[in-house]
Order: sequence, then structure tokens, then C-alpha cells
Amino acid sequence: MRLPNLVTPEFCALSAMLGKDPLQVQGPGGNTSIKEGSVMYIKASGTKLSDAEDTNIFVAVDRDAAVLEAKEKAGDGSCKDTVLDKSHRLRPSIETTFHAALPHKVVVHTHSVAAITHAISPEGRKVAEEKLANLPFVMVPYAKPGLPLTREILARISAQTMVIVLQNHGLICVGDSVAEVKALIDEVEQRLKLDPCATSTTTPERPAPDGFIWSDQNWLAQNAQAFEWAKNGTYYPDHVVFLGPCLPTKDHDANPPAILQKDEGVLIRSDATSSQKAMLRCIEDVLSRVQDGWSLDPICKEAEIELLNWDAEKYRQALAVRT
Repeated sequence: MRLPNLVTPEFCALSAMLGKDPLQVQGPGGNTSIKEGSVMYIKASGTKLSDAEDTNIFVAVDRDAAVLEAKEKAGDGSCKDTVLDKSHRLRPSIETTFHAALPHKVVVHTHSVAAITHAISPEGRKVAEEKLANLPFVMVPYAKPGLPLTREILARISAQTMVIVLQNHGLICVGDSVAEVKALIDEVEQRLKLDPCATSTTTPERPAPDGFIWSDQNWLAQNAQAFEWAKNGTYYPDHVVFLGPCLPTKDHDANPPAILQKDEGVLIRSDATSSQKAMLRCIEDVLSRVQDGWSLDPICKEAEIELLNWDAEKYRQALAVRT
């Protein structure tokens, strides 16, 4: 079967631009897709959008078959069996089902820091609704990525929806061209923009223990409110996947990648992956933008356990370690 060449330079450029911006995407997070007829190209699980212009990170899937999985009429929701080029060894994104089910040609899902910061707070969600009021926008409650999230999205969107804010997760923007989606993302980001508080701190005088270094995110431990938030909650899926639940204050048998030292700094393992470092930065980027008077809703313990025991996420972590 000869596949149509849908992965245009413009589509790759947008994907790479988002992937290189830590306020939009961190590590192997986020995904983009482009479709025509029964063929859809989507970012492969575990790859990085930042590599879109240099590496073939997209997998072609049978969109019709993926829609059936989205509607739970076939398959298991992973869309592994919808890959059209069977010689392609990578799996499609774990979020292929909602990309396929959304009717627009171009679908972009980011882990926008601005969107996440609003969406993890009850007060922030109300503010986001006001800021996005005259856009075709919906807010979707947290659900595990994959089929559970697709169910929640499809239950809430209409034919007019083009902006979807995902509680404790991120942002989806859709359109009929790359240019349309890029303009929409720019508009949403401008409306949701939040300036961070000052996070500059000094490196602790105490030498880091063997196997650790002091991170660049010491503010998380030196700011009293940030310390409590980081210690007591996990606010989006990739935090759990790459750093584990919450940030601990002591090392333990699970070898947490990062450890809070109250009033001092944040230790990170010397061999931490680029993805783990990116997720630690993301925590600081999010928490430093929480506005006065906003409370936070972490994802629940049951949701953390689901993510930690999920084979699809273990696969994505394994690929991320290689890069």
C-alpha cells in the first residue's frame, strides 16, 4: 500500500517548535497528528516532538480502525494493530484514539504550562473559562490518558469545539490546516499567559550526597508554599511517569530521581535522564505561576497507581531512556 505524504515541512516545523519549547512540551510528552481520508500520521510513543524535523517520529495508522477503537467497537485502545506499515517498529501514541476521533485534519496536544497551571486549580479553571469565553472551548475533567481520556473528550465536545483544556494534563487545539492550529495555539497561550514569580535561588553550600547533584530547581524546596505543594501532590501524568508520585523528602528503595531538602534545595540523581530533568523543571514552571488565592487539586492516589503500573507508559519510559 502506497501511503500519502501528509507529513509536510510545515507540520514538522510546528511539531518541532512546540517540542523545543519547555513551556509547551517536556521530554517525550505531547503529540501531533495530521490526517486525510483513512490515513493518519501521529507521533510515535516515546519519541520527541523536538526531533520532528530531523527524525521520522511519525507513524501512519488506519484512521477508520483507530476510530473504532476510540468508540470501543474494536481493539484494546492502544491502536497498535492499526499501524499501516508493519515494518515500523514504533507504536503510535497512547493518545491515538482521540486524535483519530476528532474530525479535524490537524490535531495538536501539548502539555502547556499555562493551561496546566489553570487546570490544576478550581479557581484557575474558572479564570480559564473567563479568558477563553468567546472561543469554541470545553474543559474536560482528568482521566487516564488513552481510552478513558478519549471517552471524556467525546462526551463533552461538539462539532464546533476547537480548544480543549484537559484538567491536570494539558491542551488540545485542532483545525483544518497547520497554520490555523498554530494561530489558535498562539491565541490560547496569549490569553492564558501567567508570569512566574521570582525563582532565582542560591546553590546550597552543603555538598550533594554521592550519586546526586543539586538541581536548578532549588526554589521548590526554598519556597515554603512550593515545598508543600511539591511534597504533597502530583498534578499531571508525566510527573508520575518520569519522577514518581509527589517529590519525596528522603531517598528510598524506589530510587526517586529527585528529592526535596526543605529550606535547602532539590537533589537530582547524577544519572537522571533528560526527560526527568525536563519534568522537574516543569514542576517549577507550573508552581511558580500559581496565583495568590488559588488552591490546587492533585490527581488522586488511585490515578497515580494506574499510571505507574501501565505497560504503555513503561514502554514510553524505556524509549525515553535511550534518548
